[in-house]
Amino acid sequence: MSKQQDSSGEVIRVPDLEGIYSEPFSFRKLIKLLTFFGPAALLASLAIGAGETILVTGVGAWAEYGLLWLILVSVLVKAVFVTYLLGRYTAVSGQYIGHSLVDLPGPRGWMILTLITIELMGLSLALTAVAKPCGNLVVYLLENALPSDVPLSFWENMATTLFLGAAMALSLLTSYEALERQQIIICIVLVGGTVLGTWMVWPSISGILLGTISIGNLPEAPDWGPPAATNEYWLNLVTVFGYVGGTISAYLAYSNWVGLRGWGITSHPDIERIRDHSDNGLRIDYLSDDPMEAQRMCALLTPLRWDVIMGAAVLFVVTASFMIAGAGVLFPRQQILPGNAFDLLTRQSSIWAQIHNGLVPVYYIAVLASLWGTLATIPEAVTRVTHEFLSAVWKRFETFPYKRLQAIIVLWFFVSSCIWIWNDISFAMLTQIVAMLTTNLGVGLLGVAAIYLNFKLPKLYRARTWVVAGGILATVVLMLAFTGSAIGVLGKM
Repeated sequence: MSKQQDSSGEVIRVPDLEGIYSEPFSFRKLIKLLTFFGPAALLASLAIGAGETILVTGVGAWAEYGLLWLILVSVLVKAVFVTYLLGRYTAVSGQYIGHSLVDLPGPRGWMILTLITIELMGLSLALTAVAKPCGNLVVYLLENALPSDVPLSFWENMATTLFLGAAMALSLLTSYEALERQQIIICIVLVGGTVLGTWMVWPSISGILLGTISIGNLPEAPDWGPPAATNEYWLNLVTVFGYVGGTISAYLAYSNWVGLRGWGITSHPDIERIRDHSDNGLRIDYLSDDPMEAQRMCALLTPLRWDVIMGAAVLFVVTASFMIAGAGVLFPRQQILPGNAFDLLTRQSSIWAQIHNGLVPVYYIAVLASLWGTLATIPEAVTRVTHEFLSAVWKRFETFPYKRLQAIIVLWFFVSSCIWIWNDISFAMLTQIVAMLTTNLGVGLLGVAAIYLNFKLPKLYRARTWVVAGGILATVVLMLAFTGSAIGVLGKM
């Protein structure tokens, strides 16, 4: 058994390959590997929100299958390369990214504080964009039972507030383990519901395949297309790209979730001593230079790889299904649904009923499950990241009660989101700002961080060249998307 040296100079041992890690590949082992799915289920559930149910469906309504490749690229960029590199760093080094990023060149903790600020400011807008369609849909379903002398907009805002409040309150009572199980169930509902609903509209298989592989194809917006396609073509595309795969919160938290699962070296009995190393600067000098040791570490990354693959697959299938639904249901009718985009879920359901009444409940379940999953996961992700990041900057913050911080964050999100809800900010502006800050910029900065941290690992333990190249390309794409978003949003002000 090879050895490693921790910060105190003592020798520690790397876990042997036991259990599933040492078994030959078989169908039984494959079933066991599927049980690794967990952190990425949270990420996928958090990612699937208003962007998928509204923006992506709306693009399919005018572009048909021509922009399916945009979903594929976004999933590869964020759910594969950025996610894997962040999780891999923690699994290999044992360090969470917050404690590793605190000593970047420049003022102490500048990257950490920047990411937290983007997260807390941007996500209050993102939560509004998620909760408002749910509230409007609930009012639509209960409209006949509501007093007619009160404006419908009041009931929509009230339903949105209650929906958001319930999700926030329940998040305080749910542990990570329970949340993970919940989101796995939601992922199953999402995949089953969206796939069933999509294939009931008999989409074009050849159109789907061609639209997925035709990377760079830019279908012309039809004359009957919505203003977002005809007047804000590029801003519309970079906004959709940003929303697919979710906001910064899940990617920030993924490293911590990997640690909670004990993947890689994070299950080592001396892991706390290993992590204490980060208090003395970003030095990963306790990993052995024995190639056999590096190979064993590579084998310990198996759960991470399977988790990332399954999460990306769920995200792509569900998101693509919403675009295919828009292509199959809305595009043939050349129908652009007028009015507030927050009501698009309601209007979509009425059109689906024209195909088959059985599609409507399937659609409701899939949509509400996806949006509830997003609302329920964000407080856990943000609290976990904020506690770790602030503890990295100010060590005395480590003693601050986790549940108290979670309550403060939940209160912030609820109050700030309610301000946006009751002031009726437009859906277009909400989503464009969110995509610009919390996805394209925020995840882009995380891409930079992930690449930087990879090169802080000893050479034997770094990701393979093609993975690093993919991460660099992914980061460039995200920064280009941010530039496009910024130009478009600032041009409207």
